[in-house]
Amino acid sequence: MNEHGFHARRILRAASSATLATQLDGQPFASLVTHAVAPDGALLLWLSTMSQHTRQLQQEPRCAVLAQGAPTTANPQTAPRVTVTGLAEKIEDAALKSRWLGRHPYAAQYAEFADFSLWRIVPQAALLVGGFAAAHRIRAADLAPGADAVAAILAAEADIIAHVNADHADAVEVIAGGPGWRLAAVDVDGCDMRLDDAVRRLEFAAPVSDADGVRKALILAARAARA
Repeated sequence: MNEHGFHARRILRAASSATLATQLDGQPFASLVTHAVAPDGALLLWLSTMSQHTRQLQQEPRCAVLAQGAPTTANPQTAPRVTVTGLAEKIEDAALKSRWLGRHPYAAQYAEFADFSLWRIVPQAALLVGGFAAAHRIRAADLAPGADAVAAILAAEADIIAHVNADHADAVEVIAGGPGWRLAAVDVDGCDMRLDDAVRRLEFAAPVSDADGVRKALILAARAARA
């Protein structure tokens, strides 16, 4: 496991929004976007053709995305953050669209608008800033999670969610901090829990490689929450 890559993925997966940087004819442009992260670490965006950044990506796919966590002091520079550079492409993938909507359930009201479509950004490199004066450059290969682990978790995800929500809903509620929360998505780095339009992220202490790893991580989280 590459620690910096894992840390960067945790920031990207936990953030509910990010800054997208595009450009046209040499003029940079930055905008707020709501992203999700695919199981393999690619960034997912649901974009409208009415937006300037979408029109720019159609002409120039090279872009960057900045996501950040909360600062540890009054100084904003202490916030952990990661900038990903990559190439954006418009795709049609029902499973990935569902994953984006799972991260942003409130968006269901405009998910079927004709001017919206799914975009994927395949990372080429990243810069992780863990806090003040703590920068690390990350190669694409070190940012991506292990392919075998991604495939194993993806294959087991539906069964994990169904089993946990049917037999261990109390554990999810303890972890999330209230009644009604249910497990909504699982990946190698953690899982998402949902209550109506609200989503909370549980980050695993280390990447998992199979369903048993998810089970152990959830048990530890439930024990810690109960304690």
